[in-house]
Amino acid sequence: MKYAVVFIYDDKKDAYQVSVPDLPGCAITERTIDLGMEEITKSIKSHLSILAEYGEKVPNARGLESHRQNYILENPHTFSQAFWAIVSIDITPYLGKSHKINVTLPELLIAQIDDKVSKSSEYKTRSGFIASACITELEKY
Repeated sequence: MKYAVVFIYDDKKDAYQVSVPDLPGCAITERTIDLGMEEITKSIKSHLSILAEYGEKVPNARGLESHRQNYILENPHTFSQAFWAIVSIDITPYLGKSHKINVTLPELLIAQIDDKVSKSSEYKTRSGFIASACITELEKY
């Protein structure tokens, strides 16, 4: 899942306020952008862990442009001080216990999946690819 992250520099604190609009309450303060990216990634994982612990659904990530447009509307005088980043998180560990199922797919489709998995660092396994595709489809509803 690719979560949009917004950085806003706070002159009074001499630090960045970093937050994830798709995960209300998931925010940190850091002095540098690099540390901000590192710590917000940890914060997102911690946030998702807590949601999973309570049986809550992992929130879908909306597109960066959608968040940016909303921010501009809500903060017309300060939007130019904000900048955005994307944090990619493997949400599989936060979806609950895995179950093995038997799925029948055409041979050529399996070959295409395996080729994509072998060439991409985004997917570690065929199952991960299929799970990601299912999540994408389910987000449409």
